[in-house]
Amino acid sequence: MLAAAHLFAQVPRGPIMGGGIMTPPVNQRPPGLQFVGIDQHLNAEVPVDLEFRDELGNPVKLADYFGHGRPVILNLGYYQCPMLCSELLQGLVGSMKALTFNLGKDFDVITVSFDPSETTEMAAAKKRDIMKRYGRPNSDQGWHFLTGKADQINALTKAVGFEYQYDPKTQQYAHAAAIVMLSPDHHISGYFYGVEFSPKDLRLGLVQASQGKVGNIGDQVLLYCYHYDPRTGKYGAVIANILKLAGLATMLILGTFMFVMFRFDRKTAHGELRRVT
Repeated sequence: MLAAAHLFAQVPRGPIMGGGIMTPPVNQRPPGLQFVGIDQHLNAEVPVDLEFRDELGNPVKLADYFGHGRPVILNLGYYQCPMLCSELLQGLVGSMKALTFNLGKDFDVITVSFDPSETTEMAAAKKRDIMKRYGRPNSDQGWHFLTGKADQINALTKAVGFEYQYDPKTQQYAHAAAIVMLSPDHHISGYFYGVEFSPKDLRLGLVQASQGKVGNIGDQVLLYCYHYDPRTGKYGAVIANILKLAGLATMLILGTFMFVMFRFDRKTAHGELRRVT
């Protein structure tokens, strides 16, 4: 069931050309997964007045994690998930370790349990395990593991279009596997699907979500050549832009070559004139 939910996450529902909504037919979903998936809300604002508790049991608001000029990766799951959530967190850690960006300095991560029965002790145990896997010093202040009440959780999952379903027979949740990229002003900039994330896509997603506040000129060039595709949750090459850059580079190389050769010819002619005189 969880594997099937993961597959549905790879066919997100969201805006398509013409102003319509791309929605997979409900009758194609197995029983128990009718309300599982991702309904993309790109550019929507996430309510930051929602209240939760962090892994230490302190009352917090989502607003506490914004306003620092850093993008935020939002991860929704539950701490007692037997498989999918742990795989996603491990995949996210692996991609983050490949980045030169520093957690807590260049970006933050918020993991929120959508199970209102889970406790701060569960959140703290999960954080200890994940931070040990991440392994970078002084980064524990950048990853926050939250729990909350049902109404606050529902408001958050509804805002980002994250749909999940509880199965009373197995006492588990069926849900999609995805992370949500949030800008420093708490708007949704993208969704990445699956349990493994390309470091290139993750880096570009953070640069784009940061609105240019993290990364370098090379990242800006890559964003010009690679655009986010909401249908796949990945960055794809824009051939037209790549050809433009290639043409510009060719012109610069030719111009530099002609300038050097012109200077060389003038210098040679001047030297010959001095020998004649």
